[in-house]
Amino acid sequence: MSLLWSHEVLGLHVVADSTGAVRMGAPGEDRDRLLPLVEITATGHGRTWSGERFIDTAIGERLTYRGHETVQDGVWQCAVVRLADPESGLAAEVSLRTRPGAGFLRAQVRVVNEGETALRLESVSSLTLGGVAGGALDTLTLHWADNDWLSECRWRTAPFRDQVVDLSRSAHGRDGRGCFERCSQGSWSTGRHLPTAGLTDPSGRAWLWQIESSAGWRYETGEREGAAYLALFGPDDAHHQWRQVLAPGEEFTTVPAVLAGSATGGLDAAFGELTAYRRLIRREHPDHSALPVIYNDYMNTLMGDPTTDKLLPLIDAASAAGAEVFVIDAGWYDDDAQGWWDAVGAWEAADSRFPGGIQEVLDAIRAHGMTPGLWLEPEVVGVRSPLARTLPPEAFFRRGGVRVTEHGRHHLDLRHPAARAHLDRVVDRIVGEWGVGYLKLDYNINAGPGTENGDESAGAGLLGHHRAHLDWLNSLLDRYPRLILENCGSGGLRMDYAQLAVVQLQSTSDQQDPQRYPPIAAAAATAVAPEQAAVWAYPQPRFTEDEIAFTLTGALPGRIHLSGFLDRMNPEQFDLVRAGISVYKELRSRIPDSLPFWPLGLPAWEDEWIAYGWHDDTDTWVVVWRREAVADGPTRTLPLARLRGADIRPTVFYPATADATATWDAPGGELTVTLPRPGTAVLLRLGSPPR
Repeated sequence: MSLLWSHEVLGLHVVADSTGAVRMGAPGEDRDRLLPLVEITATGHGRTWSGERFIDTAIGERLTYRGHETVQDGVWQCAVVRLADPESGLAAEVSLRTRPGAGFLRAQVRVVNEGETALRLESVSSLTLGGVAGGALDTLTLHWADNDWLSECRWRTAPFRDQVVDLSRSAHGRDGRGCFERCSQGSWSTGRHLPTAGLTDPSGRAWLWQIESSAGWRYETGEREGAAYLALFGPDDAHHQWRQVLAPGEEFTTVPAVLAGSATGGLDAAFGELTAYRRLIRREHPDHSALPVIYNDYMNTLMGDPTTDKLLPLIDAASAAGAEVFVIDAGWYDDDAQGWWDAVGAWEAADSRFPGGIQEVLDAIRAHGMTPGLWLEPEVVGVRSPLARTLPPEAFFRRGGVRVTEHGRHHLDLRHPAARAHLDRVVDRIVGEWGVGYLKLDYNINAGPGTENGDESAGAGLLGHHRAHLDWLNSLLDRYPRLILENCGSGGLRMDYAQLAVVQLQSTSDQQDPQRYPPIAAAAATAVAPEQAAVWAYPQPRFTEDEIAFTLTGALPGRIHLSGFLDRMNPEQFDLVRAGISVYKELRSRIPDSLPFWPLGLPAWEDEWIAYGWHDDTDTWVVVWRREAVADGPTRTLPLARLRGADIRPTVFYPATADATATWDAPGGELTVTLPRPGTAVLLRLGSPPR
């Protein structure tokens, strides 16, 4: 086999054999353990081994080498491998992008119909590889994340063999028909699972993957010839009702997918590589380094019922606490006696809520030195909204010729010029005329598989809308470069890097119970770069000092979404809030260059002790939560192998009220933390002692 391309950090080779077949996987592995560089199913061109897998495709096996080249594109090194299938007339161009010395690889596939008849695609892989841990599958551990409303980023771990059982291949001569797979369903890209998962082995080797799609995705891993394989896809026919007809000369490009990994250091090191990758692909924006403190009036506070009288005291208090952005959340447009949920769409301020006009409130926010923000759910129109009748039918999602209705809303198709023009007018009024500098863009319905425009499939319609939506978001930032966009999908139900490569922040949850938030806050950096992960901190006047510090501490590692009735607090409570904000402002400049780690492993939903840390070239920071009274007492030891032997002094940074202590065992590389009371949390700085 001839070597076409290699990735030394990830230990991957792309090779061509004597027949012209091109495959990718671990170097030195047998050809049959590697996967074709692209796997494609099309109507009339299925698989060579039928089952639940989307590998072993007839077209994938027939694709042969046509040429390749490697070029430098800015900081990226890009290899392009060209393939062709003479039987179907389909040509494929595989783009493999990385940065020299980095432990990540981004892949995308462009296919073109060079034949004389139309082809109906049913699945196209973005990234495939084989030959993982050949002969040692019993040692592999599988990691994946379930996701749901109020319970985001719940990581699960199982031995690979618990999910991909040993079928005694030698007795049958074939691999199994099944695999371990996870996929999205409908228009909430992370409504069921994160599009991120991984494999580890006992040596510390780790492989992580991420699929970048808001319109449908699926990954699978399984056994092939005694080794593990991986195949990453965007939408497909079986799971997302996606079919793409390519007439002669037409083309289709897959969603991007990335593989990140490390030869040592396990998941922590791999997530470090993935974090670096996420920062590299993002649109540049000043928010990524400024990290302003955001107050939002919604969570556990006004809950969608803002008025001038309710907002002005909160504006005073938020400014005094140190907030730099003040967001008026849902309800500011509600002037309907029947409620606003199914009447939204025009996005005009409600006169009854703002007798002096909404500008009075926006001006008050600016007068306090804060940037005003508003909540918006741009992709929906309520069934009772006048827009539901005045916009053309083609501007909405439809299936079978019937307009889609879900939870009292219709869904706009942003490929239609009328839908986009409507939203442009809304944003130009809110941002251009009113001077709003922050938009919280929510998304509270799952619109199902998509929309059928003419003969297109629903899944293809959803992908088309998704790409138009990203184009629209980019156009807003082109017009208003300092505008901050928050991505919210009923909390974290559309938490993918198709969105997050464009917008600045991600809502991590709608969880209202501060005792339930720690596993979400601690695992948020698995899904989102830390400086993009917005975590609610909603201290209340009825809270004890421990409860106030507990909810604030969990937001310090990323982005603070401050809320709560700060205006009703006594001086001692308010000082505790203000102290937390001051600590955040002291450390926030370090967050955008830091890398995450988890001293106790990724948190489980019911864990009593949870720890999350981040480090840069100088210091290490750790947040430790103690949620419940535990039988083994108020002390927990955190292994920090990376710092073993280092001369470190742990410092309690926040809060002083937790009565926390920490000691460092340098030879053992262990940090022992004591939290005397349950329901407390502490932020620790691990730095060198003063000389």
